[in-house]
Amino acid sequence: MKIAVYSAKSYDIEFLDHENKTYGYELDYYEVPLNRKTARLAAGADAVCAFVNDKLNADTLHALAGLKIGMIALRCAGFNNVDIETASELGIRVMRVPAYSPHAVAEHAVALILTLSRKTHKAYNRVRDANFSLERFVGFDLEKKTVGVVGTGKIGQVFAGIMMGFGCNVLAYDPYPDSSLREKGVRYASIEDVFRTSDIVSLHCPLTPETHQLVNKETLGIMKKGAMLINTSRGKLINTEDVIAALRNKHLGYLGIDVYAEEEKLFFRDLSEHIIDDEKIMQLSTFPNVLITAHQAFLTKEALTEIAHTTMENISVYSKGESSKNEVTREMIA
Repeated sequence: MKIAVYSAKSYDIEFLDHENKTYGYELDYYEVPLNRKTARLAAGADAVCAFVNDKLNADTLHALAGLKIGMIALRCAGFNNVDIETASELGIRVMRVPAYSPHAVAEHAVALILTLSRKTHKAYNRVRDANFSLERFVGFDLEKKTVGVVGTGKIGQVFAGIMMGFGCNVLAYDPYPDSSLREKGVRYASIEDVFRTSDIVSLHCPLTPETHQLVNKETLGIMKKGAMLINTSRGKLINTEDVIAALRNKHLGYLGIDVYAEEEKLFFRDLSEHIIDDEKIMQLSTFPNVLITAHQAFLTKEALTEIAHTTMENISVYSKGESSKNEVTREMIA
């Protein structure tokens, strides 16, 4: 089996190579993202391995089908960047990593909250400059704050548990409430109530047509003045223009994001010597109450190990012609 691995970084290569010792596949690594133009690099391969910002639209899939690629191994949980309908029509199997380390993403969301609330990133820079002043560093306690969790899948469940450990009141929204969370004291409510009553809202839901721009002018408008918004899920859950407006008029108190709607043009690259041609993210970076990380919430040793293991196992299942619970089909989406 020969696999073309796209959007490959040093950590991908390290963990996939280590896992591949069990399988012995031929892995060809490409730092470039997968799209219609770069699909040709997969010539001679049996499968491609893709990540969150690779564009697997109809054009790319037809190009891959022309190269007789039979499988797409996603090394991520989300599959919104794949045209599943077209993949099914072309007979290309799509498999994902549905869970790697929910703790990694949940803990990063908490890190964003603590950093914003206690301004530790600013304190670090100030002390490095021998400035030991505490002016403008007043934060707030998490205890007794109401934390809204939008989406209580595995990551949302872990996040809710951590926040309860801080003594927070946890309010949640999910179309499919989890009874075990209810037993632990999490209260489910409508999405409107979550936005309206929470001091902190953290997004842990997938990107679907229903959740696209879930955070917009209307939902921001019903949030408490000065509330905090955290997003470690998918960038397009947020209408960036509306968030910027809410920050400018001082209605939204804090914003912490690890994902961004237009991140494919920016994230996972060193652009330190380039002029950034993205006005929205440049505006966001000027706000003192905004913290941006570049899609690193998943980046722990434990998560990378599990991603590599499941990805290689998915490829093994495909090579044997077996079925898999990790496969994404049009029937599943329907």
